[in-house]
Amino acid sequence: MAKASTLFTYALRLGDDSLIIGQRLSEWCGHAPTIEVDLSLANVALDQIGQATHFLALAGAIEGKGRDADALAFKRDVLDFTNCLLVEQPNGDFAQTIARQFLFSHYQALLFGELAQSKDERFAAIAAKAAKEVAYHANLASDWVVRLGDGTDESRTRMDQGLQWMWRFVDELFVMDEVDAAAQKAGVGVDKAALRAAWDQRIDGVLNDATLARPASRRPALGGRKGHHSEHLGHVLSEMQFLQRAYPGAVW
Repeated sequence: MAKASTLFTYALRLGDDSLIIGQRLSEWCGHAPTIEVDLSLANVALDQIGQATHFLALAGAIEGKGRDADALAFKRDVLDFTNCLLVEQPNGDFAQTIARQFLFSHYQALLFGELAQSKDERFAAIAAKAAKEVAYHANLASDWVVRLGDGTDESRTRMDQGLQWMWRFVDELFVMDEVDAAAQKAGVGVDKAALRAAWDQRIDGVLNDATLARPASRRPALGGRKGHHSEHLGHVLSEMQFLQRAYPGAVW
């Protein structure tokens, strides 16, 4: 049986991933290229925030120190966040946002598909619901990768540049550390490394349809799971946590 500290960290990581990419996507609200895209990105953001709420609430319950989902989201400093580096990367242009979502959503789709089989019913229940949502996210992002990649010279260039920017953060998604290994051994977590082959197949299939080349392998950027983040996360949190920092104890 996994230690409570392990399960707390495992749930926290899942929640932080969804929370930060949800916050990033919310930055597009009112600024997307069309009203349809604005609504679709907002809906994906809401799904991600919903997933974050469930996972962070579970983390708080496991920890047993009275911290709920809001406390974990709004009252932690940047070094205490455990999200992967990919989700905190800047939106850039529309193609760069789509590149980030494309890579991450296919990872989440595979992850939650496996996590839904967890021996811990709490993790399994959240993952089963989330799996349906991220399947849509992956399809939405894939459609845009194809439309932009196989579109105009300008859209193709921007889609390629977006993938090149985000690619260095991919390897971190599949790294297994002591927390992942312990959670998996207990039958709670997922062998993320084993998801890589299926993820590669999904990504390569879409890139082929988009007539885009797979970015070349490069030195991976790692550290998010240990609280070693890029400068971008601090900017995300300064906006996301503003009201709680300005008005301590405020409630919705």
